[in-house]
Amino acid sequence: MIDSVHQIIAGVVLLTVIGVAYGGRFVFTTVAGRFPANDLQKSFFRAGHAHAGVLVILGLLTMLLVETSDVPEPFATLSLAVFVAAILMPTGFFVSVIGKDPARPNRAVALLWVGAGVLVLGLLSAGIGLIVAGSTP
Repeated sequence: MIDSVHQIIAGVVLLTVIGVAYGGRFVFTTVAGRFPANDLQKSFFRAGHAHAGVLVILGLLTMLLVETSDVPEPFATLSLAVFVAAILMPTGFFVSVIGKDPARPNRAVALLWVGAGVLVLGLLSAGIGLIVAGSTP
């Protein structure tokens, strides 16, 4: 059973899926040609949308595994970084190609790489924490 704080986090994260669904509608209208975008933008919009959906689900799964396995601190708290990555990485994809007909991503693409680092931190923490919890008698 997960505690009330993590139940609230899970509820809020599930509500963000509404935003991901709206993003899917946006990606569809862009790819269908109803919203002007160049090939770079279309590719980055697709990647941003895909990362948002996958990372939200991965974050929920990670949280559930960590919370139901009595993972010790600081691993349990650091594993929540997966949710932070679910914000940073898609933001990096979308914001880095804002503008009219960009030829390459702008500096906001750094959010993508920061998010990747945060994702690694969260997954390492969850993985190590689960191993520690499983090997502790």
